[in-house]
Amino acid sequence: MSIQLPPSAAPRSAYPVSALPAALRRLLLYLTKAGTPVSAYVYDGDIAAERARELRAALPDWAAVYYAVKANSFPGVIAALAPHVDGFEVASKAELELALRARPSDGTTPAVVAAGPAKTVPVLTALVREEVEAINAESLLELHRISRIAVAEGVRARVALRVNPARIPVTGSLHMGGVPSQFGVAEPDVPGVLRAAMRLPGLDLVGFHVHAASGNLDADAHAAYLRWCVEWSARTARENGVHLRHIDIGGGIGVAFEGEKPFDVARFGELAAQVEPPQGAKVLLEPGRFLVADCGWYAAEVTDVKTSYGKRFVVLRGGINHFQLPTSWDIVHNMAVLPLERWPEGCPRPAAENTEVTVVGELCTPEDTLLRDVRVDRVRAGDLVVFPYAGSYGWEFAMHRFLGHPVAERHLL
Repeated sequence: MSIQLPPSAAPRSAYPVSALPAALRRLLLYLTKAGTPVSAYVYDGDIAAERARELRAALPDWAAVYYAVKANSFPGVIAALAPHVDGFEVASKAELELALRARPSDGTTPAVVAAGPAKTVPVLTALVREEVEAINAESLLELHRISRIAVAEGVRARVALRVNPARIPVTGSLHMGGVPSQFGVAEPDVPGVLRAAMRLPGLDLVGFHVHAASGNLDADAHAAYLRWCVEWSARTARENGVHLRHIDIGGGIGVAFEGEKPFDVARFGELAAQVEPPQGAKVLLEPGRFLVADCGWYAAEVTDVKTSYGKRFVVLRGGINHFQLPTSWDIVHNMAVLPLERWPEGCPRPAAENTEVTVVGELCTPEDTLLRDVRVDRVRAGDLVVFPYAGSYGWEFAMHRFLGHPVAERHLL
């Protein structure tokens, strides 16, 4: 079996320490005073809030921004985003509870939509009881379950049918559509499922959910995808007698790493404004990663620096049990070294200077590799390595229980 490691970073160099905000450096240095090896996430809620304001301001009034809680579920981040988004997208009871606790200052219940391919009866019951804005239904069986629960609760549940379209005629980083998948209802089956849904007494069928974009950095392509979702939803609703009030296009806005051009929010908003949804239909965007990726850093203390057959390894108090993202996507997730001058151990302090190093974690598997072949000026045991762009799918995506090491702490800057 081949092991999937992150791509080589060569010939890149690590970020300079000046790339880390001064407030972040102060907090991390403060955490080292506890005397236990540091392994922690730090988040800046103001950065997430600014991303949300930027996207919301660029979009027309008929569009709404719902934060996908799965990207970062830290309560401080959710609280920072709450005043600047129109609602939240959740995929579990725990995420629902987090979203409901993020009440606006006027005390109203936050708007919530729900997704997920295997929503259980307890999850659906909680969603129906909270009368969420829409449950994105994934199958005919799920529609029947929602209706049965709603009838028992004496309400009508608002549902949107999640669709797996046969083809999306748009270029760009578009995935999750037109191929066999556990997500949604295949497009050829949509008319029959809609007929059945409209006969179920506990349902108010409000529209459609089409999540077929992922990591898209092309604003023109993403605007074309939005237009296609709106036009497809309007046509399908008209042909099947659905009173269309809800078009959910999912997330999919990408985050630029080294060498990539950032998503042009202003251009996307300009093109989106040229789309004309049907009267009374709201178009939802569910960004997650885009809003929070650059609001977080993962920092881990170097426990050892060692050489094996000419290759230098930097070993961390942490790894993919805390930060699995670098092994999951085909990206170079670069780092910076925060030097610590204090070395209290009274033994030789191993170091690597002016050389390439590979950064690994504390787990008993060679897959625990975060960064390969990155050039550093100097890194020593006891220093901290800090990974920017760790605000999304970081702590939430990690293998917390493997080997039973303590989980990473989380702090709000």
